[in-house]
Amino acid sequence: METEGQGNRIPLAERMRPKTLDEVVGQDDIIGDGKILTEIVKKGEPVNLIFWGPPGTGKTTLARILATEFKADFIELSAVTAHKSDVEKVVERARQNWNLQTRTVLFVDEIHRFNKAQQDAFLPHVESGLIILIGATTENPSFEVISPLLSRSRVVIVSPLKKDNIITVLKRAIKAEKATKRVTKRAIDYLAELSGGDARSALGDLELALSLAQKVDEEIVKEAAGRKVPGYDKKGDKHYDNISAFIKSMRGGDVDATLYYLARMVEAGEDPKFIARRMVIFASEDIGIAGNGALNLAVSAFEAIERVGMPEGGIILSHVAVVLAKCKKNRQTIDAWYKAQDLAHKSMGLPVPTHLRNAPTKLMKDLGFGEGQKWEAGFHLDKSYLPDEIANEKIYED
Repeated sequence: METEGQGNRIPLAERMRPKTLDEVVGQDDIIGDGKILTEIVKKGEPVNLIFWGPPGTGKTTLARILATEFKADFIELSAVTAHKSDVEKVVERARQNWNLQTRTVLFVDEIHRFNKAQQDAFLPHVESGLIILIGATTENPSFEVISPLLSRSRVVIVSPLKKDNIITVLKRAIKAEKATKRVTKRAIDYLAELSGGDARSALGDLELALSLAQKVDEEIVKEAAGRKVPGYDKKGDKHYDNISAFIKSMRGGDVDATLYYLARMVEAGEDPKFIARRMVIFASEDIGIAGNGALNLAVSAFEAIERVGMPEGGIILSHVAVVLAKCKKNRQTIDAWYKAQDLAHKSMGLPVPTHLRNAPTKLMKDLGFGEGQKWEAGFHLDKSYLPDEIANEKIYED
């Protein structure tokens, strides 16, 4: 039995963790009538999920709630500390649960930190249904989660919490702590501003502030938060704002702004591979054929970051960012790609023209397959290479 005061040793953020979907704040895109998580719970059929979003937005909480709803055994692993023996224990426990007709939900925090071999180890058990996998990642799962595992899971974007959401969480905690009269309105606002969209961080600062003084104002919050200052936080909304400003500055050819936003991200501890990936995309999307060497340079920057690391990697990022900003810009290829995708989507049923098909048999040759083709370098057939129905469509504007 819990002794008096023992519960207070549990961190405030843990005590305030929502127990049902209705208690979750700031996730209206995935919770509510007709929304994915609510519908999964209603159907009672668990599916493999990958929660993608910044820290402190409720990914672990959502996993625990779903496991409770499914009356499943909830096993939690951190990809940072888990070993092969931990994986084997999970599988054995899942087999025992299976025999008892109990589902097993395995939650893997920071699943992007599992290497390919570790992810492969779970794959057969996910495929068989022995384990219901819920992963959490702050990184784009397209890059960090193996394709077979990704194809068997639904990716659910967990949105960064807005300032109003954090204020709601803080007020709920203050009420639960019976501290309504102890915390000023400006202190709550300041706590929310400092959080960068991370509810766990906000609750941690609140808890420390309450322990420091009977009356919590802005000065006490500053003391509790230590060196944290309002501004860029790679865990919150400003993560997206700064990368957007960085891309737009390169697009507009403003070298000073490009370097400024790059420096802000590096100073904040942003993942340099995330920045390098966006530069690779930018080189192809915005520079394109105006500077065919730009893509190779951006890819080289990404590879160099992997080999060199930080802080020296900042030199590499700044070097390539300046080049990309100064390059001429051309969006012909990306515009043509979008048009090609749209046209292909509308005309997927059209047959490939007969004269473009292979003719490995005499019958196919007699039917006109490959007719008029010559195996000559640069040979051009005086017929449309597109299906007849869209022969006059122009995709690439030179």
